[in-house]
Amino acid sequence: MCTCRLRDLKQLGLTYMVYPGAVHSRFEHSLGVFSLAGEAVHRIKAQQGSELGIDNLDIQTVKLAGLLHDVGHGPFSHMFEREFLRQIPHGIKWCHEDMSVRMIDHIVDFHHIDIDAECLKKAKEMVIASTEHISHKSVNEKHFLYDIVANGRNGIDVDKFDYIVRDSRACGLGCSFQIERLMDSMRVMGDEICYRDKDYLTIYKLFSSRADLHRTVYTHAKVKAIDMMFVESLIKADDYLQISSKIQDPAEFWKIDDSILKTIEISHDQELKEARDLILRIRRRDLYQFCNEFSVPKDKLEHFKDITPQDIVCSQGNGDITLKQEDVVVCNVKIDLTRGRSNPLENINFFQDFESNEKFPIHDYRISHLLPAFCEDRIVRVYSKNPDLVKTVSEAFENFQLKTYGMKAQVHATPDRKRNRRRLEQSY
Repeated sequence: MCTCRLRDLKQLGLTYMVYPGAVHSRFEHSLGVFSLAGEAVHRIKAQQGSELGIDNLDIQTVKLAGLLHDVGHGPFSHMFEREFLRQIPHGIKWCHEDMSVRMIDHIVDFHHIDIDAECLKKAKEMVIASTEHISHKSVNEKHFLYDIVANGRNGIDVDKFDYIVRDSRACGLGCSFQIERLMDSMRVMGDEICYRDKDYLTIYKLFSSRADLHRTVYTHAKVKAIDMMFVESLIKADDYLQISSKIQDPAEFWKIDDSILKTIEISHDQELKEARDLILRIRRRDLYQFCNEFSVPKDKLEHFKDITPQDIVCSQGNGDITLKQEDVVVCNVKIDLTRGRSNPLENINFFQDFESNEKFPIHDYRISHLLPAFCEDRIVRVYSKNPDLVKTVSEAFENFQLKTYGMKAQVHATPDRKRNRRRLEQSY
């Protein structure tokens, strides 16, 4: 019941409205992580099982964590928790990892599943191992096992192995990351999984492929326009449908899936009219109009604060039209290699060959001078809700950049065809 719900959660949310092939579900992804988690621990056992004391219960626990790691995920990818729940009145701090743990307990209790208590406890710890709860894992208990599914130590885990390859394929993109090479390279040293020094660039491709997906797919300008419109629709529908009130109770939460969109769309209730109208705009491709974007200068990143619609409206020059905050939408995009401005490869230990007993970090300058010296991008995008206001919003956005940075940080001017779209349409 609760796990089958994952069939009704698209892995990439509403991305399929831009990339038609992105219709795979979290159920498929969870099966993939289950398979890769089992393969990873089996390979480690085959090489080092006797010295590490890996037993069948360890294998079962890691595979169970892989299968259930997303069972508490909200609908519409990460948009549900990162954008919708944070924007509703008295924004809720909630994460799907915590809910996954609660859902696992609910599944076991509801179905009276007879499972080893220690196995269940460790599986739940593995699910949240990449969050701030990492310190809660069992003390002195094969810590390397906790790095397989959700790695809070350095970000290399089979969850990424699966979704990077799966999402790239679904969206018609190439992927140069080689899973097999890294799986063959794993070795446990000092209770952590290390990799051969020859695979430094393979690991870098893992993180860079993830960043490319964020830039090209997950935060695509039109994908974000659709996301922001649907978030607004959910906010308008929340009081009536009581969506946010169901997120704390697993018995209610499991009923929330991507069907919310259809529920709003086909409803005739007057209370859902505004939410329904926004979905109709999405269906008709009458999206919020992308005006422009800029990448925050590197020397400004440390003290950067998210830009708001008020910032843009307050930068408006003299003109015939006076913008209001509700006319403007700002999307603050963060793209990194999993650890903000820090290089995640600095937290990885390597070894020279399988005869070596020494592990060591590698600084990127010893590998190549072509690797990035900086590991984070912040992109500010501005949209106009009304096509008639694109020109006015674009000019206010340019004024904001001049006022803030003393220059236009955007690369291109907003095209005249977009600025004058409504006038051109009316001329035909």
